Amino acid sequence: MKISIITVCRNSELTIRDCIESVIAQNHHDIEYIVVDGASTDGTMRVIREYSEYISSMVSQPDKGIYDAMNKGLGIATGDVIGFLNSDDFYQDNSVLSEVIDCFQRSPRSDLVIGDVVFVQPDNLERVVRYYSSAGFKPWKLRFGFMPPHPATFITREAYQRVGCYSLGYQISADYEMFVRLLLLHNSAVTRIDNVLVKMRVGGVSTSGLRNSIRLNMEIVRACRENGVYTNLIFILSKIPFKLLELLPGLRTKKQ
Repeated sequence: MKISIITVCRNSELTIRDCIESVIAQNHHDIEYIVVDGASTDGTMRVIREYSEYISSMVSQPDKGIYDAMNKGLGIATGDVIGFLNSDDFYQDNSVLSEVIDCFQRSPRSDLVIGDVVFVQPDNLERVVRYYSSAGFKPWKLRFGFMPPHPATFITREAYQRVGCYSLGYQISADYEMFVRLLLLHNSAVTRIDNVLVKMRVGGVSTSGLRNSIRLNMEIVRACRENGVYTNLIFILSKIPFKLLELLPGLRTKKQ
């Protein structure tokens, strides 16, 4: 199976090298790698061009935000399976994509394959500060604000064709709204890999600052309601104690 990996970036000169090298080091060789840059003003494109022989498509132009850039990548992708890897993230090891494709082949009716993510310190990529597990995730939990880790989610191109692109009406939560459409409206089939697939540096937009946390939760409520799924802010906030468990040291000893 062919897999398309899409990296969207803007002014990511300091981190994108790790991202790119983790893709090109994969031992699954049928990879279409797409990089969509939002007209960076630093040295991001210089770094990207160093790896041009490994990159199937490069785009560098102004966009309307991260989800617009992701939609551009979707429009280019030709793989049977599509995954997104953010410019400050990287794969856990060089067998991640082989493991993902093997999972799809063993479960041919699956529309999504999901795994786990760990958050690491930017200045110490071996120090895990949060374990984001997809264990126990069920589609009904979307009503309570739970979602699989998006960077560790791989979706068939056919599923994207059924549900459409990411909505540009959300600043932070268009990936959550996509899960609502995939899993609650279209009943897409999910298979889980019990392993860490991606390492993420802490400090992303959706996890930094009280203002972004408030916006995130308000957008989650709106994403459900706009798709005819009932929820409310009390439902969404009830997830907080469970999310705090991801910070417990004991959880960091899981597969990494």
